[in-house]
Amino acid sequence: MNTWAAVFIGGGIGSLLRYGITRLLLALDLRGAFPWATFASNLLATAILAWVVLRMQPHFQQRPALSALITVGICGGFSTFSTFSYENFLLFREGFPGLAVANVLVNVVACLAIFFVIARTA
Repeated sequence: MNTWAAVFIGGGIGSLLRYGITRLLLALDLRGAFPWATFASNLLATAILAWVVLRMQPHFQQRPALSALITVGICGGFSTFSTFSYENFLLFREGFPGLAVANVLVNVVACLAIFFVIARTA
């Protein structure tokens, strides 16, 4: 498979996963200002990326298109820095600066922790 096509297809899959997480969490009726769907999407995308680059990379050395499909495409489409930034902007604008700072810290610390945990088990 062409690497460009793999990234394109993976990006679509990742975006659909992110949309599905958002719809699922809306259906669970999680109320409040904290952006749970973005947090969940970022955590899951980070876990997938960490698993692939730290544990599975030798399996993908001969398949660069498959690696790009998962790491660049799926993880890139699934995680969402732009939405994360926008939601933090909204939290600040709507008078929740503490929640915005907490959101930044929780996202960064949790996602880094995922990499460290998976690296320790590799």
